[in-house]
Amino acid sequence: MPAPLTTEQARAALDRKGISLAEFSRQHALSSNLVSDLLNGRKKGRRGQAHRAAVLLGIKEGTID
Repeated sequence: MPAPLTTEQARAALDRKGISLAEFSRQHALSSNLVSDLLNGRKKGRRGQAHRAAVLLGIKEGTID
């Protein structure tokens, strides 16, 4: 399993794919504020939707039920 991405790498990966934070949020039914908070280090993604978003962004290893 590859190592988790840094927040900068996750943001760059979205840029490479041409996906905005808002579009990523819509695709995965997440709050764009939550995604922004994760990428800016204001949230750690430990539980609930924050955990789900962190795993989807690739900045945290984990599973999504």
